[in-house]
Amino acid sequence: MANINVGMTEFPVKKVKKGMPVLLGTIFGLVLAVLLIIAGGIMLDGESFAEFVIGAVLLVVGIIWCCVGWFPFLGLKVLKPQEARVLTLFGKYVGTLKGDGFYYVNPFCVSFNPASKTKLSQSGDVAGSQSQTVSQLFMNATSGMIQVNSAESKISLKIMTLNNSRQKINDCLGNPIEIGIAVMWRVVDTAKAVFNVDNYKEYLSLQCDSALREIVKMYPYDVAPNVDTTGDGIADEGSLRGSSEIVAARIKDRIQQRVDDAGLEIVEARITYLAYAPEIAAVMLQRQQASAIIDARKMIVDGAVGMVEMALERINEGGLVNLDDERKAAMVSNLLVVLCGNHDAQPVVNSGSLY
Repeated sequence: MANINVGMTEFPVKKVKKGMPVLLGTIFGLVLAVLLIIAGGIMLDGESFAEFVIGAVLLVVGIIWCCVGWFPFLGLKVLKPQEARVLTLFGKYVGTLKGDGFYYVNPFCVSFNPASKTKLSQSGDVAGSQSQTVSQLFMNATSGMIQVNSAESKISLKIMTLNNSRQKINDCLGNPIEIGIAVMWRVVDTAKAVFNVDNYKEYLSLQCDSALREIVKMYPYDVAPNVDTTGDGIADEGSLRGSSEIVAARIKDRIQQRVDDAGLEIVEARITYLAYAPEIAAVMLQRQQASAIIDARKMIVDGAVGMVEMALERINEGGLVNLDDERKAAMVSNLLVVLCGNHDAQPVVNSGSLY
């Protein structure tokens, strides 16, 4: 897959942790403006013309400042740990806010996150908390700039888990199987995540599906002869069921190759579900049962032959009975029937001569 040919990279906005001084200064300015309005109104009733002029000036200044003095509130930004904001100014990327703190930026800057409302089967989606603290409510009330869904413009830098829906894929032998994976991921370059792809969450989900399908097609569900899973031209014993760690590592590497240009890091990938598709599950179960029965019978026969050999050696060593070849063959036959049979033996007592 060809890489995306884009040059947007992240750079942090520095020396902007001035939120509290700006907040206090702006509040003080609004209070002062109210006092100027009150003082101007009082001085308008003065007896001299000078007092009237000064009162009018104070009144006008106070009203103007009350109208525009709230504007610095638009530049106040609050970030919690492992959160970031991508800032744009009139459509131009101007930097990323990272690290917890109370920031002040250009009031015309806008936070941008195209994936804020995207909901996948994953943990850690940044969707804004339902409950707010008193201080947060105060901030929202005093800074009319802070949007109602302000948290939606933030980008989470935490490790998140994506659980895509199970996929039905044919393995290298053409058998349909169902497989699901869990991918742990995080954003490492906010600029790439926001500007290089349309929606980095949907992009990640699609790349996970594509990489999973590509890797699974290289492996059989179970060990099969004459199958090369590594691409070196030599048949090996790799399989989805027996080499799950190797398969997961290859899936992780393939996803990482595809999402590098989106500023994402794949921390880990794990297979969470693996089974034959329902239409062939019963047949494959019978096949596995038959293989198990054959293996069990082989083990029983090997053990029975060993026990017969040991019995004949002990009889010969003790010299209890001298058996000719015909009697040895009969004894071997009887012992094998007893040891390999599914039912308990029914003994027959011979009270006559051995011959």
